[in-house]
Amino acid sequence: MNPLATLLNELETKIPQFDKTNQEISKSDVGWHIEHTLLTIIGIINLLSASNPKDYKWKFNFIRIVVLTTKKIPRGRAKAPEVVQPKGNYGVESLTAHLLVTKQKIETLHSMDKANFFIHPYFGKLKLKETINFLEIHTNHHLTIINDILKKYNLNNLATN
Repeated sequence: MNPLATLLNELETKIPQFDKTNQEISKSDVGWHIEHTLLTIIGIINLLSASNPKDYKWKFNFIRIVVLTTKKIPRGRAKAPEVVQPKGNYGVESLTAHLLVTKQKIETLHSMDKANFFIHPYFGKLKLKETINFLEIHTNHHLTIINDILKKYNLNNLATN
């Protein structure tokens, strides 16, 4: 199983605690982090598939190099773009359905040209391999936040035990 699919499986175990919050960790609840992650993955895959590999041109970007090398996104430094901010209500059913769509969508990554790319607001253009790496880092970033939120409830490992 690829790492992104594994991370999505772990994210799935957090869905039952979608309404849990911890203001010391995040202003958003667990469900927001799950929905944001799913919106991000689907949105980026859509942008990748719509890109023209011939339009890719590499450009040095220090922040991109740091994040992709360290595999860490600093907390509280950036605001999620409007397009990937959850809107409306979400619950167990909607998050589960959205997760299923996301799992199907990541399967399309295998058939894309390695030069497909998307433009990240802070990192610039990311080719397919870098994009997959970013999606893994981003998903793990939000899983870490979710786990920190759930520590307050001692529910962190409940779904996985």
